[in-house]
Formats: sequence, C-alpha cells, structure tokens
Amino acid sequence: MPCLNFDYLLHMRMKLLSRYCIPALLSGLSMTAIGQNVLKEGEMPVLPAFPDIPEKMPAGSVKLGDSETFDEVQLDIPITDGPFKADWASIESNCQGEAEWLREAKVGFWVHFGPQAAGESGDWYARNLYKEQDNHVANRNHLKRYGHPSEVGYKDVLNTWNPDKLDPEYLTKLYQKAGARFLMIQGVHHDNYDLWNSQYHPWNSVNIGPKRDLLREWVDACRKNNMHYGVTFHHEYTWWWWQTAFGSDADGSRRGVPYDGNLTLEDGKGKWWEGYDPRLLYGIDLREYETVDERAHSPWSPPDAGIFHRHLDYCKWYATQWALRIMDVVANYEPDFIYTDGTVQGPFTGNGTGTGYKCNAMQTVIADYYNRQLRKHGKVDAFSIIKFRSPTKGVVNTAEFDFPDTINVSQPWIREAPVGDWFFAPGFVYDAGSVVRFIIEAVSRDGNAALNIPMRPDGSIEDECVTMLEALGDWMEINGEAVYGSKAWVTPGEGEMHNGRLKKLPGGGLGRHHRDFKFDAQDIRFTVGKNGANYAFCMNVPEDNQVIRIKSMGRQANHPDCIKGVSLLGYRGKLEWRQTDEALEVVFPEDADLRLAVVFRVE
Repeated sequence: MPCLNFDYLLHMRMKLLSRYCIPALLSGLSMTAIGQNVLKEGEMPVLPAFPDIPEKMPAGSVKLGDSETFDEVQLDIPITDGPFKADWASIESNCQGEAEWLREAKVGFWVHFGPQAAGESGDWYARNLYKEQDNHVANRNHLKRYGHPSEVGYKDVLNTWNPDKLDPEYLTKLYQKAGARFLMIQGVHHDNYDLWNSQYHPWNSVNIGPKRDLLREWVDACRKNNMHYGVTFHHEYTWWWWQTAFGSDADGSRRGVPYDGNLTLEDGKGKWWEGYDPRLLYGIDLREYETVDERAHSPWSPPDAGIFHRHLDYCKWYATQWALRIMDVVANYEPDFIYTDGTVQGPFTGNGTGTGYKCNAMQTVIADYYNRQLRKHGKVDAFSIIKFRSPTKGVVNTAEFDFPDTINVSQPWIREAPVGDWFFAPGFVYDAGSVVRFIIEAVSRDGNAALNIPMRPDGSIEDECVTMLEALGDWMEINGEAVYGSKAWVTPGEGEMHNGRLKKLPGGGLGRHHRDFKFDAQDIRFTVGKNGANYAFCMNVPEDNQVIRIKSMGRQANHPDCIKGVSLLGYRGKLEWRQTDEALEVVFPEDADLRLAVVFRVE
C-alpha cells in the first residue's frame, strides 16, 4: 500500500472540521493536537448541510459494498470534554461497575408510543401502510382512514395525529403504583419523527401534529414522581426501513402512481408541509442496491450486509444527524439511560440492522453522554442500552421476548416485551398473570424486565389495561421484596423440562397464548433478596393443602442451606413445612387468599 501524504491528510481533516463550524484556531495544529474536538459549556455541534445525491440507478442494479473491508469512519463530531473518547477501548477503560439503581429497580414499563398508533394496525404501521402488493392490514386500514398513500401518506398522518388524552403525569403515577421503577420513553421510532423539541430534525412533535414537546412532559412527570427514565432511539435503520414509501401500486387504478416518499421540497409549495423536506422524513430512494427493495416487502429482514457506497456523503450526513439528535436529548433532557434498537453489536456496523455504513457514531454518543454525567454528577451512574451488544463495560444488553436458559451475570440486561404489540391494535388480551410470570422469568436469571403498555391513538389506555395494572400493583405490593434489589440464586428454577431445558414462558407479545400457557405449582423460580433471604416463586397458585416440593432446597442438593424458617408472602399464618434429604416440602394453606403466583420466603 503506498504511503499517504501527511500534509494532504491534515488538509482534508481541516476541511471536514470546518464544515461543523467549530470555533477553533485550526492553523498550525498537528493531527495529534486536534484529536477529538470538544464542546464548550452550553455549546452544541452544527449539522452539516444535506449533501448532493447521485442520480438514481435501476432497482437492484448496484451491489452493496463489502462492509468487512470498509474501514470504520471516525466521525468528526465535537463532544463534551472528559476522559471518555469516541472508541470502545476508552469507554471500557473508564467505565467501572454498573448503575446501582438498575439492580434496585428491576421492573420498568415502556412508553412505546407515537403517531404509528394512529393506524391501529400494530407495529411498523408507517412502513406497512405502503404494502399494497402484500395486501397488508396496515395498507387496508390506511386506505379506509386516510386515503391512498400517493395522495395521503404517513407525513399526513403526522399532521393530523392529536393524542389529546395523553396525560404523562397520570400514567407515570399509575405505572409506579403497578410496580414500575423506571420508564423507557420512546424518543423516535423507525418512522423518523422526533417526539421532542428537536433542534436537528424539523419533523418533530412540536412543529407537526400535536404541537407538544411530549418527551418534556414525560420527563417532568418522572422527575416529579422520582421515577428513573431513559429515552429510546430507533432511527438508525430508518433509511432502509422506509423504502416502501418510494414504491407504487402494482395493480388497480393507481398502478404505477408513486407514493409520497417520492415527493420533493418543491412539491410542498402551497401545501400544509411547505418548507418541510420529505427527504428528512423518508430518507432517499436506496432501492438501487441489491436486496433493499426485496427486503422492504419482507415482514422483517434488513438488506444483505454491506455499504451504500455510492452515497458515502449522505451516509456520513445521516450518521452525524443520528448522533446529534441523541446528543440533543442527552444535553437537554438528562436521561438516566439511552437505548438504541437493532439486532447486532451496535449501530452502523455495516451488517444486520446496521447495514449501510460503518462508523463510530455510537461510541461518539456514549463518550459525550458519560462525559456530561461526570461534569454534572461527578460520576457515571448511567448506562447505554445496545441490543445484542456482547459484554461491554458501560453497556446494558437487551433483547425481545425470550429468556436465557441459564443465569446470565456477564453484564446487566433487560428483557422486553409488549402487551399485545408494540403499537396499538384492537383486540389485545390484558392478563396480569402473564406480566407477573414475565417479570419472574427475568429476575430469576439475574435480569430486569420492561413491558410495553399499549396506548390508543389519543394517548389513553383501555379499561382492561388499567385493571391489569391494578392487579399487577397488588401483586408487587405483596411480593416486591423478592423482586426489587434481588439477584439470581445458584439456579434459576426447577420444574418441568422441555428438551432438557427448563420450561419457560413462550416468546412474542403477551397475549392469549401467554394467558393460557400452563404452569404447574412445581414450576418454581428463585431469587436472593437484598435482605439475604432466599425466595421461591411458584409460577401459579397451588391448590389448597397441596404439598410443594422444592428439590433444589433438599438436604442432598448440590447447594443445601440450613433452613431456619419458611413463610408465604401475603399470608400471616404459620406454614407447615419440613426439609428432607430430597426436598423442602411446604404445605400450601387453604386459607391463603393469593392470586397470580405465590412466593415463599426461605430463611
């Protein structure tokens, strides 16, 4: 490989830095002296202008660039001064331990709410409303409610969406009473619509639609009620997720008429959206790359791994705006954690949900966030959630639905699921028992649980959902000592086995299948409370006078303890119990008035 001219590299770096309008005297600085640029107190970076876009090529005609040989781009975004730099080595070396409050909290609720609820079609309504070729329910619902997406597309849904019954303070109190100790508040979903007063993105809830800073309302409610909160960001893969908006009907009277994703800034003259560039909402047409258009019509799959190599200026702009929007929230809303969606090791990895570009946008955001924490609090008692990130200091792992088969103490983690679906649709099943068992499955494996409570388009929740939350709150009031601040015991549980593995709650959004899923009273899970007591959860309520045999606590078990006493949470009477060589045997009292699941405290 030929040597590169140092003066040329320095010249190009100066040129890039100048695009961000950084107030610094650059002349005479060496490359080492520049390093990662830092922000002055109260200062935020400037977003570069939207770049020129190459002429479109035919759909599927361009191969994606090889993401493995593509060098990770180091973004020149200035960050808050401090020890954290925009690389994983610096983040890992400067992070110590985990956020203390997460271990105590254990249970959180999702505020997975935004204008996609308006379609009453479940998750991904904004993408699916353009799927005429697939006869998708979201497309059918959109035609009935709004009209054809060539005339009335998702941008128009944003304009008319009005969650006038959304009351964050009421809901925060309700969630707290139901047992939540933190909220995960959606900042922006894949639809690319910011739910705050966004200084880097005009398509937001203050400018368009409700004309409210919804994130600020949630933050104020959390602070008033001493609730920890984080903000979630799902806009990393918006650029390939939105490709359905650039299509057209394949059949019928509007065959070939372009959907509104193809509109330009000039097309808005005289319309309600005049001055709002559709490219900033829908992105640009990237269907020239192989598998992008094909996968846009799949239920889920991202395009094949690779780089949008003909659009590298746009890629860098896109990743920069992605990072600055998160930095905006960190600076102005001060969350206890941030969350990025995806299925791989992090955003902008060039593969999986990170297909399209490879850069250090995530590391830049984390470094800025943790340096701000140090400046304000003197320590980092915050974290960043990156789905499926392998154990990394300062990072919390999460995934949807399924639970590990064994205890996982490699890093803090959260298991998440929606009740019904991630966005509202009619006919959800609200069952408090399913929610309780989901929480038990998580904490018994040393994890945390976060559950989405579905909200109707107007921001209210259904009466049956309120009833479910009240029942959950009653259960948590009785059994919370076995959950809050707990850690896993030496085994997650015992009971019926499936294919050599412990039977567990099935995956998917909590609904009828979970309500009807049968556990026996001998399906048991364990935790150790912060008070040092052991807790054994029966995954249902035993029959009167039924003998519960807890084999893991027998004298001949691999981990026997000297048992001094056994009590039943929520029951004041004295229990009949004995420890044999084979098991701890407890008789379930006939006068215990308990619901959903029961918990024995073992001293």
